[in-house]
Amino acid sequence: MERRKHKTAYVQTIILVVFACISLYPLLYLIGYSLKTNDEIFYSNPFGLPLSPQWINYVKAITTFDVLTYFKNSVLTTVVSLAGIFTLILPFSYAVARMQWKLKGLATMFISIGLFIPLQVSLIPLSVLIKNMGMANTYGALILPYIAFNIAFPFMILSVAFRALPRELEEAAFIDGASVYRTFFSIMLPLVKPAIASAMLFAALGIWNEYILPTVMISSDSLKTLPAGLATFVGQHSTNWGAMGATMMMASIPTIILYLCFSEKIENSLTVGGAVKG
Repeated sequence: MERRKHKTAYVQTIILVVFACISLYPLLYLIGYSLKTNDEIFYSNPFGLPLSPQWINYVKAITTFDVLTYFKNSVLTTVVSLAGIFTLILPFSYAVARMQWKLKGLATMFISIGLFIPLQVSLIPLSVLIKNMGMANTYGALILPYIAFNIAFPFMILSVAFRALPRELEEAAFIDGASVYRTFFSIMLPLVKPAIASAMLFAALGIWNEYILPTVMISSDSLKTLPAGLATFVGQHSTNWGAMGATMMMASIPTIILYLCFSEKIENSLTVGGAVKG
């Protein structure tokens, strides 16, 4: 029996190691890609390690293609959009999960429908609306749609987390004289931190990597975000693929840091009772 357990653990370890290698390979390939010349990438050494690392690709990405401006725009739109999303969705999720009020079901359905409407379907009316509002070619043309299209999924995560909390916590707070707002900010919000971290990470990844909106809504290079800015690397006669790889590598760093910072809270939020344990 003991021998069978060791054998099972050995097989599981091998499977996990293989899965980890498969998961890490795209990142390792991108690092190698960013340090190669065009000839190495496509002909002489597409899958091997860089023969002579081209660190100059990172310098070209920053100096020639103005990556820092694209990076700043991505950070700005992502941070402001996240602030807007969670300012709206945290009290709404709490009200839906813990309170009884008229039209609650209709409001929940209205928000949840957002999960099933792809951005591409609404792109033309959205473009007309943004133009009529006088917001074309501004940060608002990105931030407002990002808030609207990224509310549904965090709402699902947070409403489930609030619903899982024991009702006795609120009752004890009310007996002690706490108001609804004090109960919400001081007791309920700290208990759903793992769910907030998880929802924030998914929303941030969706906004950070989004390509269509900045391509359609923004024409000025000084307002483009990183995904749209990558198109400027493609020249009419030649393309610096190594510098493009360096830009993609730099664009990946914030998302990797975010995951490393919040991975434990995300795992907690995905387990039964994790919202209460924190």
